[in-house]
Amino acid sequence: MFASMLPTLRQLQYLKLLAEHASFSRAAEAAHVSQPALSAGVQELERILGAPVVERTRGNVQLTAVGAEAVRRAEDVLARTEDLVEAARSAGRPLSGRFRLGIIPTVAPFLLPATLPGLKSAYPGLRLFIREDLTPRLIAGLKAGQLDAAIIALPYDAPGIDHAHIGHDEILAVAPIGHVLAAPGAIGPGSLSSSELILLEDGHCLRDQALAAFDIDPPKGDDVFAATSLHTLVQMVGSGLGVSFLPEMAVRAGLADNPAVVTRHITPKGARAVPSREIVVAWRSGSSRAAEARLLAEAMAQD
Repeated sequence: MFASMLPTLRQLQYLKLLAEHASFSRAAEAAHVSQPALSAGVQELERILGAPVVERTRGNVQLTAVGAEAVRRAEDVLARTEDLVEAARSAGRPLSGRFRLGIIPTVAPFLLPATLPGLKSAYPGLRLFIREDLTPRLIAGLKAGQLDAAIIALPYDAPGIDHAHIGHDEILAVAPIGHVLAAPGAIGPGSLSSSELILLEDGHCLRDQALAAFDIDPPKGDDVFAATSLHTLVQMVGSGLGVSFLPEMAVRAGLADNPAVVTRHITPKGARAVPSREIVVAWRSGSSRAAEARLLAEAMAQD
C-alpha cells in the first residue's frame, strides 16, 4: 500500500527531462515515449506529491517551487540508482565497462596523453568516455549523475564532492623575450602588475587560482586581453601583448617551446608555499564508483 504512494524512477526521469528541455514534446522524445505517456506520468507524479510540479502555459513549461525541489532530489535519486547498476555490472572488475570522466581544458591536453596509454594497459576492459569542460559544469555533471568522476584543480569550493590526489602543478610566470621579467632567475613577489596581465577567460579556475596565489586583484574593464585557451595565451604573450601564467604541466608538455617567450619560477612570498594548484580526481560524495575514482587517481599519479 505504501509503495504505491511513492513516485517511480520513470516519473522522476520524466520530470528531470522536462526540466532540462522545458517542453513536453522534446522531453518525450528524449525519454523515447509518446508525449501523452510522458504527460500522464507527470500528472501521476503530481497526484502522488499532492501539488503541481509544472506550470503549463501556451508554448512554455516552467517548474513550480515544488517541481524545482523535486528535480533537485530526483537528480540525486537517479544518480544513485545508476551508480547501483554500474556497480553491479562491474562487481569484482574495477574500472571496467563504461566510465564517464570529465576534465578541465587546462589539464586535458597535458595529462591525458601521458597517462591514458598506461591506464588502458592496466585496465583493458575500461571504456572511457571523456568530456572536457569548465569546473562548474563538471561539478554539476557529477551531482546530476551525468559523470562518474572529473579531473579538476584545487583550490575549488565544491560541497558534496570528494577527491583523490593526482599531483601538484606549479604555476609559472610567462613573459615575452626582452621583457624585464624575462631576465634569468626567479621572479620576486609583487613583480607582476595586473595592468599588463593576459588571462584566460572568466570561468577557467586557473585564472582565479593564479591571481589568488600572487595576491593580484583581477584586472577591470573591457580593454583587458583574455585568451580562450593556454595555446592562445602563449601566442599573445609571444606577440608582446603582456605577461601571464602557465601551469608547469603545460610547460613540460612543450607549450612554451616558443622562442618569443620565457617562463620563470615565482619566489613565494614570506613563508608561503610555491604557487601551485592540486590536480585531483573528484566524484560525488556517496558514489558507488568512489573506489574506482581512487584507482583512477593512483593510475594517473604525477608526484
